[in-house]
Amino acid sequence: MTDLPSTRPRKVCFVTIGATASFSSLIRATISSTFCHALEQYQYTDLIVQYGADGNDLFQSLVQEVGLNGEGAGINVSGFGLDTSGLAQYMKLARTGGDDSGAEGVVVSHAGSGTILDALRIDVPLIVVPNSELLDNHQVELAEALAEQEYVVHGNLEDLPQALRDAEKLRVRQKTWPPVNSGTHRQSKGLAGVVDEEMGFSVE
Repeated sequence: MTDLPSTRPRKVCFVTIGATASFSSLIRATISSTFCHALEQYQYTDLIVQYGADGNDLFQSLVQEVGLNGEGAGINVSGFGLDTSGLAQYMKLARTGGDDSGAEGVVVSHAGSGTILDALRIDVPLIVVPNSELLDNHQVELAEALAEQEYVVHGNLEDLPQALRDAEKLRVRQKTWPPVNSGTHRQSKGLAGVVDEEMGFSVE
């Protein structure tokens, strides 16, 4: 899609599937008229999708389909396969919109522990969507555990607009004091403990 002029502050939704496994279901769920309309409702201006090494054809076909239908036209959609410099710059865009006039957006990610930690370090709201097609992985357990302690939103491929609504609510709660994941949450395992446990590392 071509860039569209807008008087709204730039607000970015960055979607990443990671570098090692394809996740076409997440690409389809985010590059859809339903999700684009949900983004518009929350004043998003940009959707950036990291679609992986083999996702370009799918990405281009979905963008064309949404564009030809005239749906999602209020959102600037762009994407890329891999970036050897990492994803931090895109997560920061989601955090700030790119400049002082931007608005805080969101990251939508597969449930890879490295990507989750990178997003949480930057302190950007995060929707975690497990890839259920992977075998012998801990993505569902990790997403559930982090969502329970209110670090992230556990997203469902069948209803990402609801996850976006939940992320907006979590964003507001996380601005309060004390943080939502302090107190009994912090005393139980904390972020490091949850990640270590779900990834199979021993917790002392």
